[in-house]
Amino acid sequence: MNSFYDVQQLLRQFGTVIYTGKRSQDVELMEAEVSELHAMGMIERENFLKARTILLEEKRKARS
Repeated sequence: MNSFYDVQQLLRQFGTVIYTGKRSQDVELMEAEVSELHAMGMIERENFLKARTILLEEKRKARS
């Protein structure tokens, strides 16, 4: 997992599609969803950490 698109594909594997029209809101919702998947044991820690890192980077890009 190396990109925002990869995180979207990860979520799609679980039937989750997030699109609000605003990138910052998408990132927030995706963070919550990834955290929930990890808490339920549906994704491994490594994938969770990679996804969080990618989403944090996207959040930082959206601010600038």
